[in-house]
Amino acid sequence: MATEVLKAEKLVKVFTEPARQQVLYDVSLSVDAGQFVTIMGKSGCGKSTLLYLLSTLDTDYEGSVTIMGRKVTGLGEEELAKFRNEHIGFVFQFHFLLPEFTALENVMLPALKLGRWDAAMVKERAMDKLRQMEMDGFAQQPSGKLSGGQQQRVAIARALINEPDLILADEPTGNLDSANTEKVIGIFRELARQGNTIIVVTHDRDLAERADRIVELADGRIVG
Repeated sequence: MATEVLKAEKLVKVFTEPARQQVLYDVSLSVDAGQFVTIMGKSGCGKSTLLYLLSTLDTDYEGSVTIMGRKVTGLGEEELAKFRNEHIGFVFQFHFLLPEFTALENVMLPALKLGRWDAAMVKERAMDKLRQMEMDGFAQQPSGKLSGGQQQRVAIARALINEPDLILADEPTGNLDSANTEKVIGIFRELARQGNTIIVVTHDRDLAERADRIVELADGRIVG
């Protein structure tokens, strides 16, 4: 029997500034372990908003989110931050690497914060993740000197360092050229093949169609 990694029930999101606008309407979604799911829809349909709710980065909503059997809705910010670092890996369109830190140091940061392994083991694990992304040769390069595609691969390595139960990505190929887009798509496919649970918000139909499942969003509702 499949293990349910994420369950969202009747999510409603309303923005009140600058004017009241409802963005999500009773959205429910379940994702099992090892599934690679993409969320697609036109700009403004609520894709990224939904991802931020699922990721626990936005806590101002109605409904509930459960991850790995634990209801995260209603948890305090400190508890949520700890939960995110242990269970969720993030990949954003803008990689948010620290430009003055090396690629290796950027990947190590979440694991050093988690404190599950000593510094030597964290470094070893970080190098292994960079090797997986074919970025180990750039480990000592300041991340600000890497190309956009290289930075995104470092960001994926960083998302993997703590062996998260769930990987969430928001338009991970949005700023990449076609060659680097293909590399990143290949990486996600391989991660899925290895049993990782992945949810990706994307406009990229090619990326979406390589997933196990496509969730179509329109006007704040799941339509397919």
